[in-house]
Amino acid sequence: MIDALKFVVPGNRLLDGLCSSDWQRLRPQLEWVRLPVGLCLYQAGAPLRHVWFPATAVISLIASMRDGATVEVGVVGSEGVAGVFAALGNQVALSSAVVLVDGHGWRIGANAFAAFSRSSSALMQPLMHFLQALFTQSAQTSACNRHHAVEQQLCRWLLLNDDRRQNGVLDATQERIASLLGVRREGVTVGAGKLQSAGLIRYARGRIAILDRKGLEKRSCECYAVMRRAQEQLLGATRTQGQSLGRSAGSIPELIQAA
Repeated sequence: MIDALKFVVPGNRLLDGLCSSDWQRLRPQLEWVRLPVGLCLYQAGAPLRHVWFPATAVISLIASMRDGATVEVGVVGSEGVAGVFAALGNQVALSSAVVLVDGHGWRIGANAFAAFSRSSSALMQPLMHFLQALFTQSAQTSACNRHHAVEQQLCRWLLLNDDRRQNGVLDATQERIASLLGVRREGVTVGAGKLQSAGLIRYARGRIAILDRKGLEKRSCECYAVMRRAQEQLLGATRTQGQSLGRSAGSIPELIQAA
């Protein structure tokens, strides 16, 4: 517990793009929450009760098979929202959402989010841009998992997560990475070993640090470049939206009382 600590909340870009009147209308329905690694926010096929806007956390969107196999179909950081389809009236989660990188974010009831989205063009337009980027990411991930070597998939996965991390270090075991990529653990072990031998990453005790990002990009397949380009287009559209509304993206101009 932290008593009487006031701090400037790091922003989610979609929320940062709201005009002051929309922000004031939405703020009472938002809750600032801690998102620890491994927390399951919702499960595929279950009612979608909340929508999550990551600020410093990173959320992994996961598809599951009947036999227990899983694969990551998307990653959401401060550029987006987990549970976005609630804005279109979908009350059932299409995938599971699990916190990949520890941090904080905003939570809002799914019904409240859907109602607000319908009444706010300032939010709906950026949401559509985000959906486009998320679809590109999901489609390219599917193609990458089918056609590229595990080492290339690992490079792509590391780069995508590095784009969204705050401190440049990712905590993830080989078992966890294998589960997200939908491959065998041995493949991740071999791939990570090659990347470490090449001086591109340092991997020890479940902690991964990227030492040579440009080298990792060269080692990756073309899928990362496609996803990165979609991400840059999304951020460019979000920045433009925020500027047109007289607010700059990147922070929420409010002090929150933490307890």
